[in-house]
Amino acid sequence: MVATEGMYTGQFIYCGKKATLNIGNVLPLKQVPEGTIVCNVEAQVGDRGAFARGSGCFAVVISHDEEKGTTRLRLPSGGKKTVSSLVRAQIGVVAGGGRTDKPMLKAGRAYHKYAVKRNCWPKMRGVAKNPVEHPFGGGNHQHIGRPSTVSQAAPSGRKVGLIGARRTGRLRGVKKLGQDKD
Repeated sequence: MVATEGMYTGQFIYCGKKATLNIGNVLPLKQVPEGTIVCNVEAQVGDRGAFARGSGCFAVVISHDEEKGTTRLRLPSGGKKTVSSLVRAQIGVVAGGGRTDKPMLKAGRAYHKYAVKRNCWPKMRGVAKNPVEHPFGGGNHQHIGRPSTVSQAAPSGRKVGLIGARRTGRLRGVKKLGQDKD
């Protein structure tokens, strides 16, 4: 269960198919009318929530298909997904929207933000290192100096950059993603 916008301390939260359509309650999608804003939606029945769980995220119920027992959702990415009508979803928008609008301003805030997550900060570029530390290091200017693509058969230590790339560069003239007629 995630905190939704509008929840308060001491609020009663009801789960199940007989729960009312109130902010924070958890209902199967077949009990939810079309156009409802939901969050923390399950991918499979009983997996406790997979979609629209980030701060400020929500999914919209587009349509129900009673014969197939499926429901169509619009996800935060803009893509559409069809899931079983028996999966549960929480009503409302995930709390903490607009979190990314405020700039971090200093390295200490970034340090503490990522210290509680995982070791992915600071991100050091390979070209900024010495040649003993990285295949892209060294040289009188910060340039890679060799193709950034590398074979999948390369030994570890050499395998940096675009590993086993079929193509590089910007995607130009590719098919539209997730656009359909409804």
